[in-house]
Amino acid sequence: MSEKFYQLALVLTEGVGAVLAKQLFSYCGSAEEVFKASKASLVKIPQIGEKIAQNIIEKASFKQAEAELQKTEKENIQLIFYTESAYPERLRNIHDAPSLLYYAGNTDLNAPRMVAIVGTRQATEYGKEITRRLVAELGQWNVTIVSGLAYGIDIQAHKEAVKQNIPTIGVMATGIEIVYPPTHHSAAQEMKKNGGLLTEYPFGAKPDARHFPERNRIVAGMCDAIIVIETARKGGSMITAEIANSYDREVFAVPNSLNVPTAEGCHYLIKSHQARLISEALDLVKIMNWDLDKQEKTTPKMLQLFDESSLSDAEKIVFKLLSQGKPVHLDELGWQSGLGISQTASTLLEMEFKGLVRSLPGKLFSLQK
Repeated sequence: MSEKFYQLALVLTEGVGAVLAKQLFSYCGSAEEVFKASKASLVKIPQIGEKIAQNIIEKASFKQAEAELQKTEKENIQLIFYTESAYPERLRNIHDAPSLLYYAGNTDLNAPRMVAIVGTRQATEYGKEITRRLVAELGQWNVTIVSGLAYGIDIQAHKEAVKQNIPTIGVMATGIEIVYPPTHHSAAQEMKKNGGLLTEYPFGAKPDARHFPERNRIVAGMCDAIIVIETARKGGSMITAEIANSYDREVFAVPNSLNVPTAEGCHYLIKSHQARLISEALDLVKIMNWDLDKQEKTTPKMLQLFDESSLSDAEKIVFKLLSQGKPVHLDELGWQSGLGISQTASTLLEMEFKGLVRSLPGKLFSLQK
């Protein structure tokens, strides 16, 4: 059996969630080795108790995994484990990120620029128009649009992206074959031509209430920034914004008239400094420093002249990663360097003191020119 089969079986094992699957993989070296391990070995792994160990030993998930694998092959669905290069890098470093994703589509989940657009299901004409305008403007900056395929702002963002031939990814709270709401089925099929559908749930998973906030963490985690168009004070979009802030993503919110109920959430986010005000895509572009990318492509003279021998081992690793020319997010540096977020942050601080690195908005870093 393939490693992909064992990865799927591991994720489907009762009691093994996203975090524990990664824990088991880390200790055993591969999903296959997890199922080869003895119960005595498994219970020694932190957070793996007798019950979970027994579930693994009994291999009860093998039958379901075999059926799932057959379906993915028949329906041309990609299964992406968190250790694979195709897995979204931005999402990978998040503690509770899914260990396995189901993906139907053709766009890169690691596109250079990804923006989530979310909002209320009760979108006003103002909200829809702002969504159409922002998506069209962002398209000029080669952005991939991500949303949750829901009524209102979400589907408006997806449809406008399709219309503008901009890649768009819908993150689902169901199995990959169940489009919810069903009325968005045709839009979902169009999205797969230049974008795709993404979920962590197996085939047949219904739109359970708890799936929606879980889905929101993927929307927030796989993007550079998130735009909240319209939302009430409470609701899924506010949850997504809160999650995005906890992930150190840039959050933007669109202002509206004071007497519009679906503007209350956006106004609260702006007033409480949990989101930046946005009225056009250029606001986001400048905050994210995407307008500087062309300037960053030339190799800094400092880079050509600098003697790397004066750097510590950790600084050499970070220096090399930043030598590509464009700003890099702290999370990505932590992952690519293998140093972890804490050590990477302290290393960057030391390099700032030495005048080698500059800190940019959005937890981005680049070499000094």
